[in-house]
Amino acid sequence: MGRIRTCIPSDSVIPMEKTQEEYEKQIAQFIRDFATLRQEVAKMIVGYEDVVEKVLICLFAGGNVLLEGVPGLGKTMLVRVLAQALHCHFRRVQFTADLMPSDILGTNMIVQQGGRRELVFQKGPIFTHLLLADEINRATPRTQSALLEAMEEHSVTVGAQTHTLEEPFFVLATQNPIEQAGTYPLPQAALDKFLFKLVVGYPGFADLEEIIRRTTQSKLPEIHRVMTREKVLEMSQLVREVPVSPHVERYAGRLVLASHPESPYATEMVKRYVKAGSSPRGIVGLLLGGKVRALLSGRFSVSCEDIRNVATSTLRHRVQLTFEGQAEEVPADRIVDDLVARTPEMEVAQSAA
Repeated sequence: MGRIRTCIPSDSVIPMEKTQEEYEKQIAQFIRDFATLRQEVAKMIVGYEDVVEKVLICLFAGGNVLLEGVPGLGKTMLVRVLAQALHCHFRRVQFTADLMPSDILGTNMIVQQGGRRELVFQKGPIFTHLLLADEINRATPRTQSALLEAMEEHSVTVGAQTHTLEEPFFVLATQNPIEQAGTYPLPQAALDKFLFKLVVGYPGFADLEEIIRRTTQSKLPEIHRVMTREKVLEMSQLVREVPVSPHVERYAGRLVLASHPESPYATEMVKRYVKAGSSPRGIVGLLLGGKVRALLSGRFSVSCEDIRNVATSTLRHRVQLTFEGQAEEVPADRIVDDLVARTPEMEVAQSAA
């Protein structure tokens, strides 16, 4: 690994409690810890390097991830391996049509104690650090909505009491895009709670051969716990400290505005195929993801390239297609790629009419 480039723009505001040398050490340690965790996950997950990296980026950015792909691609395995590599509590919930909100959140129960009956809250599986919501689109909207407060506020309200979830709290949900019988597609409000949406595609032939070799032998690779919850929180805090210069913030803002058909920044493709664009959460995802990318590049400042790197993962599920877009089956990724390609890093002044 080369020397850490802590290029800090002159127009950025950074905390002064630490020296540049201390930040250099923290960045170098961040890169090592991230690489160690990624290598541990790679013992079982073959291929999908970009998907694994984006999941880890989202983890340290403090967001939630939605994984979309057909069955058998290793989505659930990825979450299980990540949970084994992290020294954190892990729970898995298989979403079904008969699952109730109380099955996830918990419920108040009457308990006999010392001759008295008391109302005691029994915690549900959501009280964990890493929650796998498997096939989330198979649950009813009522049950899906039970996750919204936890994903956004990191707290759960049952009855008149609000229970705070222990940090870090990370939801990784999966859904099958093909088998739609008996499913309830996530509404836009629920999709917006996910920082990233990642599409898991089919592995290549070389990856299939490696999958066969690893999964059919007598002994599976052993996954070690390489990171504690305290380390995850420490790395997440460093991500929050990375400064963003105003011109990068404006670039991210123009990308989000370009996803709205009525915006002056909208591309022709957006005007034709998009009904509604990204919410302000889109720019939060762009900047937080960009901060992690900057640290992984050895920089303590976010560049426009960092924003572009996470743009598709952040915006693909925040673009709502018109009827024409749905009829022509225009991929959301194609729309996002187009607006990223056509949005300049520096704003071009509008010529006078």
